[in-house]
Amino acid sequence: MAIKIFIDQGHNPGGINGGATGFGINEQDVTFNVGIYLRDLLNNDPRFEARTSRQTITEVLGTSSATSLRTRVEMANSWPANYFISIHCNANVNPAINGSEVYVYALYTEAANLAESVLEFMVDTVGTRYNGVRENPSLYVLRRTQMPSILIELAYITNYEDNLLLQNEQYTFAYGIYLGILNYFGFQPLE
Repeated sequence: MAIKIFIDQGHNPGGINGGATGFGINEQDVTFNVGIYLRDLLNNDPRFEARTSRQTITEVLGTSSATSLRTRVEMANSWPANYFISIHCNANVNPAINGSEVYVYALYTEAANLAESVLEFMVDTVGTRYNGVRENPSLYVLRRTQMPSILIELAYITNYEDNLLLQNEQYTFAYGIYLGILNYFGFQPLE
């Protein structure tokens, strides 16, 4: 039976739960594309079944930040997914801050083990700085999902070098995440 993975492409176009911006690109567009690439990689592997929260780049979920988050969690819980992966881009007022991190509800859990594998392979594949797996039980999508859940901060949209990767290596980010998922399950890439 295929492992069911729900991919949440963080934020919405058009200002409702909008997301970060930097150097002319928007978080919600990057997360949409990376999510679609990851979904397709997983769905082309018979060991997985994947769904995304947004089907088109212009799709808006919810009518506020709260209802947008609730909608995403309800989609995953009602499927029901076996794992939940939320994709984001980080931002900081200091443009020197860079790198990738993954958030979990609690450390020393199944989700934290998945997060570690995903972060390690994504960083190795894309070449961002490793910032570690971090605990953040306040994040709605980690608190309210009913399966192991991780929130990936791909890179800093406000850092010039990271931003170039976010613009030009969206498939590479998705492939790194995919390799991390395979590693977590002890699977080899398909030939």
